Amino acid sequence: MNSQRVNHISEYFIRPKYEVEESKQPYYLSPWDLVLLGAHYNQKGLLFMKPEIGQDGLFSMDRVLESLKDSLALTLVHFYPLAGQLANMVDHDRHRSLVFVDYNKGPGVRFVHATVDVKVSDVLSSADYYIQSVVKCFFDHNNGEVNYDGHTRPLLTVQVMELVDGIFIGCPMNHAIVDGTSFWHFWNVWSEIHQVGGIPISITRSPIHKRWVPDCYDLANLFLPHIHPDEFIRRYEPSSQPVLREQVFHFSSENVNALKAKANEEISHESEIPKISSFQALMSLVWRSIIRARGLDPNRETHCKLGVDNRRRSDPPLREEYFGNSLSTAIATARVGEFAHHGIGWAALLFPVYEDRLDGHGKPVAVRSGYANKFGGKVTAFPGYEGGGSVDIEICLPPDSMSALELDEEFMAYASPPRND
Repeated sequence: MNSQRVNHISEYFIRPKYEVEESKQPYYLSPWDLVLLGAHYNQKGLLFMKPEIGQDGLFSMDRVLESLKDSLALTLVHFYPLAGQLANMVDHDRHRSLVFVDYNKGPGVRFVHATVDVKVSDVLSSADYYIQSVVKCFFDHNNGEVNYDGHTRPLLTVQVMELVDGIFIGCPMNHAIVDGTSFWHFWNVWSEIHQVGGIPISITRSPIHKRWVPDCYDLANLFLPHIHPDEFIRRYEPSSQPVLREQVFHFSSENVNALKAKANEEISHESEIPKISSFQALMSLVWRSIIRARGLDPNRETHCKLGVDNRRRSDPPLREEYFGNSLSTAIATARVGEFAHHGIGWAALLFPVYEDRLDGHGKPVAVRSGYANKFGGKVTAFPGYEGGGSVDIEICLPPDSMSALELDEEFMAYASPPRND
């Protein structure tokens, strides 16, 4: 199966339902936004079983599409920057440029309807590279585009993929405009508006568009020391990247709790050490298992990097509704050989406390991602479908390493294979 089986049916461009007064001004980017201009779009989407709707009890894709478009137009009233494009103010004399969002540039959010001859169970259960390549086609921006390309490409594309028995809604969103917290905030608001039939409502969590920077910064004067993207943008072509296998492993709430208890038992003799969290214990297991699967040199230094939401860590703290990027990277470091002499609890102590947060959009079956920002050893965590503290972990590894991971006894004692329902 390949991308030729994806059939594009229609394409629209959506703008906010009503005029937004704030959109008349440039939407400046913070330093944390600007550093992501060379990264890929944030490609995430949700998979749903095909519902039965309507008074006749029959499914109508046309009704679904119209409902999604109407509710999206209302959602964009609150998230209006996503309907614009990036623009430059160039100062040739000083060889510098200011990048910002121009709401009035471009046609709006791209909305695509496509079909593909696969089932929900194929997406959920298959580790086959063939199926994985089809899932990647559920997203726009698969040709090596980076966030800087938002000068000519939409900042958001909604691709509604109709499966045999399901619907996948993929939303590649420009990562220089939003981080993961803002990405899922958008999904949550869209869901809220869609569930009430796409009528204007007072949403429970309005995005905060006022950009936050330290006092020493002036947003309107954050010029980059470049005037051409080739001076600082490095392209990542999908065809030049190494072959990776991606697999989603499920950790039930019972197994997560058992793993946490094991980690804390291992360090129980250390009276002044704080209690290890579920996420710390889980990431410790994943880190140890990936090291074994990759067969790394015992003398090699290995790193575990975690993206950390800085909203609560800022002084004063930012609200969760802050729209934009507020991220930093926490790094744990150890030598490969040390893992052979210590348990899960030891590795967990190398991690800072980190809370992974994801708000749902209706009742999705699963979350999936695209080509963007993938590399060997990348791990992405999502709340599990049944809730209750369960977790789904997406892992990217070379094929040989993935095969070794699937045979790792310690890892598979806690992990479940992909669901096929």
